[in-house]
Amino acid sequence: MKRAVVLLSGGLDSATVLAMALAEGFECHCLSFAYGQRHGCELKAAEAVFDSLRAAEFKIVDIDLRAFGGSALTADIAVPNAGSENAASPGVIPVTYVPARNIIFLSYALGFAEVNACRDIFLGVNAVDYSGYPDCRPEFIHAFEQMANLGTKAGVEGRGFTLRTPIIDLTKAAIIRKGVELGVDYSLTHSCYNPSAEGLSCGVCDSCALRKAGFAEAGVADPTRYF
Repeated sequence: MKRAVVLLSGGLDSATVLAMALAEGFECHCLSFAYGQRHGCELKAAEAVFDSLRAAEFKIVDIDLRAFGGSALTADIAVPNAGSENAASPGVIPVTYVPARNIIFLSYALGFAEVNACRDIFLGVNAVDYSGYPDCRPEFIHAFEQMANLGTKAGVEGRGFTLRTPIIDLTKAAIIRKGVELGVDYSLTHSCYNPSAEGLSCGVCDSCALRKAGFAEAGVADPTRYF
């Protein structure tokens, strides 16, 4: 069986990507990261999604990105509401951008993939409904894949890696429809950047706004619990 590493955040996008990888016949080894994010309840969601879809392995890697801060997700910076001055807008990188996050996550995934003979790495980046993050663009994915195959023993020996981004060109509604088709239970997922202590979603941050709009456009009932 083909083996793959899947970056699993517990959000809607990565849950769909895991289901897509499994549908392609991959044995999926899932990585999540406890990086000091304020929405740490997403890790429980990631494990619930893993259990639901019955992937092969689930690991949580501890990284303290609060040591650097610089983001509303890892520092004492307010999470903006959708449509506010500091929220996502064309040409503006919002304060919820976490410096170098996908570079760091992919580097861990690459090391794990090399050790465990996985030649494919799946991640749920999206360049259509994305929030203006530079590390979600196709140009970044292509550059990282080149680097991965230049800077690893496996790559040099001809056992290189492929970064798979199956939802990168899909709208949020199309992602949801695909996930429903593949049996994803979206009630298990978590997308909110600023949840309550009980893990309820705020309903007003950029991530919640994109999620709400996606379910509405897809014609699928939103199972999210809001406060």
